Amino acid sequence: MSKQQLPPKYDHKSIEEDRYGFWLEGNYFEATGDKKKEPFSIVIPPPNVTGKLHLGHAWDTTMQDTISRMKRMQGYDVLWLPGMDHAGIATQAVVEAKLKEKGKSRYDLGREKFVETVWEWKEEYADFIREQWGKLGLGLDYTRERFTLDDGLSEAVQEVFIQLYEKGLIYRGEYIINWDPKTKTALSDIEVIHEEVAGKFYHMRYPIKDSEDTIEIATTRPETMLGDTAVAVHPKDERYKHLIGKKVILPIVGREIDIVADDYVDMEFGSGAVKITPAHDPNDFEIGNRHNLERVLVMNEDGTMNENAGKYKGMDRFECRKAIVKDLQEQGVLFEIEDHTHTVGHSERSGAVVEPYLSTQWFVHMQPLADAAVELQQGENKVNFVPNRFEGTYLHWMENIREWCISRQLWWGHRIPAWYHKETGEVYVGKEAPADIENWEQDKDVLDTWFSSALWPFSTMGWPNENSKDFKRYFPTDVLVTGYDIIFFWVARMIFQSLEFTDEKPFKDVLIHGLIRDAEGRKMSKSLGNGVDPMEVIDKYGADSLRYFLLTGSTPGQDLRFHWEKVEATWNFANKIWNASRFALMNMEDLAYEDIDLTDDLALPDKWILTRLNETIEHVTMNTNKYEFGEAGRYLYNFIWDDFCDWYIEMAKIPLYSEDEARKKTTRSVLAHVLDQTLRMLHPYMPFITEEIWQQLPHEGESITVATWPQVDEQYHDEKAAAQMNRIMAIIKAVRNIRAEVNTPMSREVSMFIKTKDSAIVEEFEQNRHYMERFCNTSELFIGESVVAPEQSMTAVITGAEIFLPLEGLIDFEKEIARLEKELEKWDKEVALVEKKLSNKGFVEKAPEKVVEAEKKKQIEYEEKRQMVQKRLEELRNNR
Repeated sequence: MSKQQLPPKYDHKSIEEDRYGFWLEGNYFEATGDKKKEPFSIVIPPPNVTGKLHLGHAWDTTMQDTISRMKRMQGYDVLWLPGMDHAGIATQAVVEAKLKEKGKSRYDLGREKFVETVWEWKEEYADFIREQWGKLGLGLDYTRERFTLDDGLSEAVQEVFIQLYEKGLIYRGEYIINWDPKTKTALSDIEVIHEEVAGKFYHMRYPIKDSEDTIEIATTRPETMLGDTAVAVHPKDERYKHLIGKKVILPIVGREIDIVADDYVDMEFGSGAVKITPAHDPNDFEIGNRHNLERVLVMNEDGTMNENAGKYKGMDRFECRKAIVKDLQEQGVLFEIEDHTHTVGHSERSGAVVEPYLSTQWFVHMQPLADAAVELQQGENKVNFVPNRFEGTYLHWMENIREWCISRQLWWGHRIPAWYHKETGEVYVGKEAPADIENWEQDKDVLDTWFSSALWPFSTMGWPNENSKDFKRYFPTDVLVTGYDIIFFWVARMIFQSLEFTDEKPFKDVLIHGLIRDAEGRKMSKSLGNGVDPMEVIDKYGADSLRYFLLTGSTPGQDLRFHWEKVEATWNFANKIWNASRFALMNMEDLAYEDIDLTDDLALPDKWILTRLNETIEHVTMNTNKYEFGEAGRYLYNFIWDDFCDWYIEMAKIPLYSEDEARKKTTRSVLAHVLDQTLRMLHPYMPFITEEIWQQLPHEGESITVATWPQVDEQYHDEKAAAQMNRIMAIIKAVRNIRAEVNTPMSREVSMFIKTKDSAIVEEFEQNRHYMERFCNTSELFIGESVVAPEQSMTAVITGAEIFLPLEGLIDFEKEIARLEKELEKWDKEVALVEKKLSNKGFVEKAPEKVVEAEKKKQIEYEEKRQMVQKRLEELRNNR
């Protein structure tokens, strides 16, 4: 092959511009169904089809891409299935806002035309998401892309709804839900944003019937008292035992309500008595059910007061609050208003304060489904949470499950497949409308978006057709990657729905990550204005830099702080790789892939870098398989920056610039092999730059995306050579440090004396003296067991040897003694620490044998270094 070169400067924009198209044209991301390969599947958490991906999406999908790229290179038949979520409330809100700008509403269009409009909008914005996926370099199989409202998934949704209904697990009834008065729809818990607000605590006394006594209660929402139907106390509260069963007169309204005993009441909180409003509080609703209390709804769907509010009818709920507080004060019922900071739910979409609201909705009866999911985790076939602490979070929610409200008052979404007979009120549920459709009216509501999302791992594979090729081959999936904030709302629901309808868990592993925060640790939000657009980061530093930062900046389950300077640092890393690769390619001459030969006589640096390559392959593979991307990234970074770039390339220049053609050929082969294997390991992390460089290297195959993952090669693993090289490097580092300490430039030659521990090290150093002469820039080099330390010299100690550099006129004896005293103090501490550990009987008996042996080796090594420093100190003190 002809000599290849890279441009002089690393330009991420030109590298990344057309590469994604190259991958797509090559069909490298398509699952093949090859029976000779083991299948590996991931389904992307479908982003809302609202146009813009945020940094959290970038982080989440980059992890999935890293996993899928590595598995593809390891020989798996990988399916990474893409798709998008119709996001009922979010999408409808955006489209309605667009209509409002034109002076229209959805009612002007009518349901059918409005849904058509949303579909048009969806098609336009889905392209934006795909474009962003491309900029991130995501290896998605677009031939299998799904949408939660496409025909196949809609069929799955209907099938699940009907089956659950027929089993009695879906029902229609009254329940307390999260209600958005602005958009007039029910909300799921995840669509409610809880914010701390400065509110009030209103303390009131309700008069007891036929008595002069009163009972004290408090509330943050006095307008709801109009719907009170009881006062509750704890059955063991001695203060109120005599009142249980009696009645109080509800102020303003004059209604008689019971005093009931319930274990839910906290005797220690406030007065120990609480007002019960079953139609406006979820806990009160449950208490009301236990005591068969009336449910009095006092608000309309738009947040205004209804006819049950008496004279306050028609008022906005917050205006009613002001009016009722004034009236209660005048009546002497309200005796104290206390400042109170508390958490209040707000609609994620409209910003309105969410109202706990009694409404007739469709619900899933959760207990049987939750029980099955909890039972799964008690067996060997359980879902593996990473980190495993999140399994406890998941189980806590499952064991305290509540009914799931699945109906939403929207037009965009899966319309509930239920019809009501216009005369009899009979309910019909089915995939097709009743034959006499003129006598029936379909439910106007749609299903909660999470209802369809819960089916995502198997509905996308072709279920309910269980003979679908993809369902049979790729389900259950291997891993789900998602944030800890949706364990309850999505992960849990996928698990119980999958168990119910496929008798399988939906995925083997769940990799949980945290949230991305700003540099100060604050959550990114529109209100704070601290959000960062990943496309802006890519434009400035490239996708590879953003990806590497996201992957290596945190440990599993932890939050990640975004720092621009850290992204810049990863760009610098990419630039280092580029420059090192450019040097290697410039010195490849006409080396072809078939000419790469590692069987010729290898020099010490060759043996060392090949050994370090093996170690890096082992650690990167192990840590990436465990989803420890930060650890894998650290090994890669250290190997590339320190070992390959700073050491091996510098040492390779000696043979490359020599007249020894045989050594040149071997060095080129080692350079090509190590760079090739390193790029393969780095590829899942930084796909663009690795493909660009790999294409210029001597290689086999069309793309690095389908190149074989590196394997440890024992024939090139030489621990002895690695130890020798480490000693050579330790000498070079020590000399450089000494020169820096006394401001002696590397350009100035120095004499160097090395006193060794034994003859074996003398022989080793003599064989490799040209490296020390070159990189220490010596005028003369003396190596031996009996080398005498010159007067007025700087000293360094490495394992097995002492180094002396006579620097006449540049050394300050007192400073050198002070430096050695500090070094002696360091070795005293190290020896004491290791001796303490080895004197611990528990450690010696319980720790693995390898660990104990390593500590014993440290003890010998540290003691040897301490003695050398002590000896040199004595010599200097005697000679000054």
